Amino acid sequence: MEKPVIFLGPSLSHEKARKVFDADYRPPAKKGDFLQLAADPNIAMVGFVDGVFMQDYPPTPIEVYQLARRKGVLLVGAASLGALRAVELEKFGMIGVGKIFQLYKTGKVDADDEVAVTFAPEGDYQLQSEAMIDIRYNLFLARKKQVISKKTKIALANVAKEIYFPHRNYAQIIEETKSRFHALAGEINSFGSYIASNRKSLKEIDAMRLVEYLKGHYDSRTQ
Repeated sequence: MEKPVIFLGPSLSHEKARKVFDADYRPPAKKGDFLQLAADPNIAMVGFVDGVFMQDYPPTPIEVYQLARRKGVLLVGAASLGALRAVELEKFGMIGVGKIFQLYKTGKVDADDEVAVTFAPEGDYQLQSEAMIDIRYNLFLARKKQVISKKTKIALANVAKEIYFPHRNYAQIIEETKSRFHALAGEINSFGSYIASNRKSLKEIDAMRLVEYLKGHYDSRTQ
C-alpha cells in the first residue's frame, strides 16, 4: 500500500510530523490537487490539513468531494481548511478529527477567517500571521491561568477579530487593544509577556491528531 498523502504546512511542520509517521507530505493544497488524487487508482488514504488562502485558489468542496465519493479511499480533514471541508463533506464519507472540526460542526465557529493565515510559500511554510482560532485558544489559556480577566480576554479577542487576517499578529493586537482600553493596559502587557514564551497552537495539536489517526489506520492495514 502506498503511503498516505497528507497536505500539511503551516499548521504542523513536515519535520515534526515525520517524527510520528513517515507519510507522503505535500504542500498546502490548491485547486486541482484533489482532482489529481481522485484520478489516481493507487490512492487509498489522504489527510487534508492545510490549503492555500491567498497564494492561489484553494480546493473547492466539489473537488474534494470527487475524492471523498471514491470507494475504498479514507479521506480525513482537520485543523484548518481540512476541518472546514470535513464538515461540508462528512455526509459523503469524509472524516473530521480534532477540536477545530468539532467547533465548526457544532457552529461554535463558522467563519473561514478563524483558521486563515498567511505563510511563507516555500520551505517549512513559516507563519506570517496568527490564526484567529489559535488566538482564542491562547486567550482561553491565559484566562484559565489568571493572567488576564474575562474583560481583557474579550477586549483582545474583539480587536483581533477586527483585524484583516493577513495582518493578525500579537504585537499589533496588543498595541491596538491598549490604545482603545487604557484601563486594561496592565493586564494587556501581562498577556504580551505571557504569550512571548507560552504560545500554543490548537491547529498544530489537531494536525498531529490527524497524523496519528492516519498512522493508526495505515499500520492496521499493513501489519
